[in-house]
Amino acid sequence: MDDNWRRLRRDCDGCERCSLCRTRGKLVFGDGNENAKIMLIGEGPGEQEDLQGLPFVGPAGQLLDEMLELIDLDRTKVYIANIVKCRPPRNRDPLPEEQEACSSFLARQIALVQPMIIVCLGRIAAQGIMKADLRITREHGKWFEHAGTMYMATYHPSALLRDESKRPEAFEDLVKLRQQIRELCPDVYGIKI
Repeated sequence: MDDNWRRLRRDCDGCERCSLCRTRGKLVFGDGNENAKIMLIGEGPGEQEDLQGLPFVGPAGQLLDEMLELIDLDRTKVYIANIVKCRPPRNRDPLPEEQEACSSFLARQIALVQPMIIVCLGRIAAQGIMKADLRITREHGKWFEHAGTMYMATYHPSALLRDESKRPEAFEDLVKLRQQIRELCPDVYGIKI
């Protein structure tokens, strides 16, 4: 971890910008390959994440790992972060002011990773990052470009655990993601250009 990452981690650890810092167990900073070309962003930590200090390690994280495996990815090829770094009480959605309090930390993570592709996991992440009025049921799997980075939203793994009928749509999103990776950064799959 270089100095910029250490400084960002230290700033996050000491953050008291919103009330979530008082109720968290552990800060959930991020995890994965800091030089990844693909970044996955969720909404916030759940119970297991709060206990372990790592993103997507509970049941939704296990499903996310399975989803990545379907398209020949794993956590060594992506970087995973959340909109907020502390668990909202009772797993409620992060409030707008909590998202705003963490926004500069996420912006710094994105700037350090410099991904070519960002996948927003769920409505909260997609609305916070892509566009405020995004409708996940209508716009999942659609690509948006901003400043040279490609963005796509898909269903949050926890939503797929609650409603398995959305899994075929999520699989179609994964196929689109794999195609975009092959076009933009084929070396992720070991393909020589």
